[in-house]
Amino acid sequence: MRNSTKSDLPVALTLAGSDSGGGAGIQADLLTFAAHGVFGTTAITALTAQNPDGVSSVNPVPAEFVREQAEQVARYFNIGAAKTGMLAAAEIINAVADFFEAHREIKIVVDPVMIATSGAKLIDDTAIATLRERLIPLASLVTPNLDEAEVLLGEKFAWRANPKTQSGEISESAEKLSEALGVPVLLKGGHGSGDEVFDVLALPKAQGGVDSLVKHSRVAGTNTHGSGCTLSAAIAANLARGACENLSSAVSRAEDYVSAGISNPLPVAGERFIAHF
Repeated sequence: MRNSTKSDLPVALTLAGSDSGGGAGIQADLLTFAAHGVFGTTAITALTAQNPDGVSSVNPVPAEFVREQAEQVARYFNIGAAKTGMLAAAEIINAVADFFEAHREIKIVVDPVMIATSGAKLIDDTAIATLRERLIPLASLVTPNLDEAEVLLGEKFAWRANPKTQSGEISESAEKLSEALGVPVLLKGGHGSGDEVFDVLALPKAQGGVDSLVKHSRVAGTNTHGSGCTLSAAIAANLARGACENLSSAVSRAEDYVSAGISNPLPVAGERFIAHF
């Protein structure tokens, strides 16, 4: 028999890496869950040595232990929704997919952490294929940035360098990716160009083919490390709360939360500013 927390809060689970700098990964997810009135639980997939400027070391957790962490959470809590972040190896992705196949009642937000801001791949081709074949089909939503979307779709977005055409082209790319993956996609445009950032929610045609475009002004001079983790965690928190009418509403609320954090950064170490979520 599963139990609720003592305060009867909705529960969300994050399966992601630990960020020693506190700005992303497990740490950012737990802060985001708490800010949304959701009790946060974890299955840590990797230990990292990092700060907002970069990562110096990554130590993956054994796959069987990742799953056991998640199973222990599921044995006690009623998990309303979950999100995934860094899944450093194919074995870990398989373990996470096995867990979710055994717990189909959990809504899943997959943040496909594959490409660093520098453009370097964070996981190998086998892990990418496993992510696409085993985990993504189980997702309620996938939240790739432009680099990750190009890998998942297998093509480059020529429009990325032209700010004048992004609002239309990104919608077409999001719809194409959603149809290819067979699940809803939130394509994040932060790695594009220009003064405006466009994010697009697209659904496969079988689910209505609806999409919505969110536009934000690009905030210069702010370190947005962890913004992707925070966005996917906020969506999962909204789904766990069950307060949103639909996926679009959950995404919209999460976008507002992240936008507010980026627009109102905190000063860190003198002249540096970091997004405040």
